[in-house]
Amino acid sequence: MNAQKASISNENEVANYIPTIIDSIQDIKGKKIIKLDLTNLDDRPTDYFIICQGESSTQVKSIAQNIQKRLKEELGIKPLRSEGVAGAKWVLVDYFHVIVHVFYPETREFYDLEDLWSDSVLTSYEDID
Repeated sequence: MNAQKASISNENEVANYIPTIIDSIQDIKGKKIIKLDLTNLDDRPTDYFIICQGESSTQVKSIAQNIQKRLKEELGIKPLRSEGVAGAKWVLVDYFHVIVHVFYPETREFYDLEDLWSDSVLTSYEDID
């Protein structure tokens, strides 16, 4: 399958794969999951941010890997890029219309993307224990 399939072409496709991203995070017990809808902003880097955190660098890395694995296997979607896996304090997985940020707690607090993009529409998701 072409790697450019990662560039999802329409809103219906985006709406279909966000739940898989959320479920992939919950599979690995990711915490404080939120979606920032940036579509109402003029100067946005993407349409959506999905932000979550893991309690260790191992968990952060595992969450990011699970997202990539499930989207590839279940939906045939590969990310355009993935960064930060080596240090696993902040892993970014870029699906063009959706960028997933998986943080280590202190790193998330430091960068505070929720505040930086506070004019977006925020949706919180339940932590699974």
